[in-house]
Parts: sequence; structure tokens; C-alpha cells
Amino acid sequence: MRGSRTSGRSIAPVTSEPLGTELPAGARFIGTTVAEPGWRPGRDAPTPADLSTCVACGLCLPHCPTYRLTGDESASPRGRIAAMKAVATGDELTPAFASFMDRCLVCRACEDVCPSHVPFGRMMEAAREQVEPTRSRRARVLHWLGFHWLLPHPSLIRLATAVQPLVRPVLPGRVRAMLPERTWPFATLPRVTEPVGFEMRGTVMLLTGCIQDRWFHQVNLATINVLTRAGWRVVVPRGQACCGALAAHNGRLRVARRLARRARHAFADAEVIIANAAGCSAHMQTYEELDTGPALPVVDVMAFLEMHGLGDIRLAPLRVRVAYHDACHALRAEHIHDEPRALLRRIPELELVEIANGDRCCGAAGIYAATQPEMASALGSQKAGAIAATGATVVASANPGCSVQLAAKLRDGGRDVSVVHPIELLDRAIAD
Repeated sequence: MRGSRTSGRSIAPVTSEPLGTELPAGARFIGTTVAEPGWRPGRDAPTPADLSTCVACGLCLPHCPTYRLTGDESASPRGRIAAMKAVATGDELTPAFASFMDRCLVCRACEDVCPSHVPFGRMMEAAREQVEPTRSRRARVLHWLGFHWLLPHPSLIRLATAVQPLVRPVLPGRVRAMLPERTWPFATLPRVTEPVGFEMRGTVMLLTGCIQDRWFHQVNLATINVLTRAGWRVVVPRGQACCGALAAHNGRLRVARRLARRARHAFADAEVIIANAAGCSAHMQTYEELDTGPALPVVDVMAFLEMHGLGDIRLAPLRVRVAYHDACHALRAEHIHDEPRALLRRIPELELVEIANGDRCCGAAGIYAATQPEMASALGSQKAGAIAATGATVVASANPGCSVQLAAKLRDGGRDVSVVHPIELLDRAIAD
């Protein structure tokens, strides 16, 4: 029959055996042998999906503060990701790997310019989770005391703040430089503040912060005053504690998850959560990446006020030249740039000036000034010099770590420049 004719070739029978098993002995496919990952089991690690997003294009290099200072590839985002990939394919966690991770500021400037949208901040937190068990016993104990006990417990923070003036003279200079000269260990905030004499526009909840309320209590007071004058009822929930940002950034993700769950409980009924510390608001906006659960409606106070307006607030003149400092997490993670500037420009006679290379990190980066003092000092001195060059007598900073770093470096250089939160300038300008 016509349909039964064949070409004469023999057709191999179809088998269910895996492709390649019938090859001659010794034959193999050419490829890279993948060893077991060198990550410690049972701990977070950078995921293969995140690692694969980096194509090593190098566009991040000129934007990385540590690479600009050192010119060392290992001090660049591309170099650090290469080190992570090496461990993911079998290399051991070595002291060199730990030093590569520790020198990073996690300022996320690289994320802002990356065409592949590499989630570098998330990868760094997971890599530091891996590094943490390899640290010295002293370092692990200090981290355990700080991140597991001190920051999650407001009562212990109050106690530490109260004894700070007593122990300050005996602390190492690099630690002393991280501490503000004035604190409010036992100050409290009103539970609810109503917008008396102003039209009610809604209710917001305020994140008071752990360090923020003890070191910068006046910023929280100014935040409440401006919000209520703008027509918002401000509620300060009891039961809130540290948001977990510092723990997450330093390889203590289990603690960070616990604090995220606590924050979700404290702010369970919130329609809007106002934060006035850039590191806190940026971290809380990524809770769903850190821990399963609903996202929280966290908004930076300056972005919130610019979005909704100042209501019936009338601003009186402030004759002052102000340099605006962009906190890395506000600029890079939250993409807040124009909003605070627009609000400050509404203050009559206030002159707002830009800082040269103002998008560069000041070197604060949480506890970076204590762990990497040389790098932090160099970056801080550069920033202080750029601020002084503007001729400003005030620098506006919306992150507590940045504010302490800037104040210390400006003071070291003999520069008479005060550091305030931009919400304080709005509060001062409110016409009674």
C-alpha cells in the first residue's frame, strides 16, 4: 500500500529512559558542574532568582560610595553579587566574604540606576544573615544585646538613654560620635491629639520610632503639631516598638520578622501610618517581602503633607538659608525628592539651597560608623564639606542616623550649622 512505504531508514524505538542514558560509556554533556551551595542551612540566603537578575553590566559602579572611595571591585555592588554567586555555587563563607558584605552601606544607590532592577538591599540583608554566625563571639553578643533585647523593648531603650550621659565619657570615640548630646529618656507623647479649631480631615497613626522618640522627641512633637494644624487627628498607638529596620539591615532577620508582626498588631486599625524617619518608613513599606502578612499603609510625613496639602495652616517668614540633605532610603527606596523641597519653599523668605553631589550617602547607615569608622568618617567629612560650601546655617535631614552623623562631622570641622528635621521648620513657621 502507498501509505506503508518507508525510506528504508531504521527508526529508533521510543523508550521511556532519560535522554542521554543510552550514550556510550564515558560520554557526557558539556556544562558547569554545580556544587552544593555554601550557604549555612536553616538561615536566609540570597535566592537564585535574585542573584540571576544581575548581568554584571557595571552601571552601578560610579554610583556606589564605597567603590568611589576605594576603586576596589569587591567594594562595588557587582563585586559583592559575584561573591554571593560564588558561595551559592559551592564556595565557603570566608572572612573575606564577610568583609565584602560589611563594607556595604546598603544605601541602595545601585538599585536606583540598575536597568535590571536588581533587589540589592534584599540580597544584602540575606547575605548578612549568613555572615552573622561567622563573626567573633564579642560581635555576636553585642548584636544579640542590641537587636534582640535593647531595640525591641522601649523600657530598655529609656533606661539606656537615661544612663547615656554617665557612660558617654568612657565610650570609644567612634561610638560617642554616633550619640546625640541631648536626649529625652522619659518624655511621652499624647495618646490622641485632636485638630482643635481646624476642620477635621481624617485620622492618622504616628510611628514614634525606637531611637527617634528618645533622641529626637522634639521631631515627634513637631510632627503632631503640624498634622493637627493641617486638620488631622493624630493617634499614637500603644504597644508599638522598633520597626525592625536596624535588625534587618544587620543580618538579624528573625528579629526583624518578629518586630514586623508586632507592628502589624499595633497598627492593625490604621488607615494611614505616618513616619518621620526615612529608614523606618522605607523598611516598613517592604514588610510583605520580609514576612507573610498584609502591607501597612506607611507614608513619609513630608510626602503625606505635600500630597494632601497644609489645610488652613498659614506660614510666617523664616529668614534662613537651608540646605536639604536627602536620606538614602527616602531618595532611593521611597523616591522622595521633590515633596519636602516643595513644602519648605512655601515658607516665606526661607532660602533653600542644594548640596553638591547631594544624592551621595553621608556614611551614617545605621551602625556603620561603629563597624566601619574609616569609611564612614570619609563619607561624612565629604558631606559636611559640601554642606558648608552652600553657606547654609541650617541643614534639613529626615533620618535620625543621618542627623547624628551630619551634626558630628559639621562640629568636627568647626562649622556652625544646625541640623533639624524639615517638619521642625514647618512647625516653626506656623503663624499663630
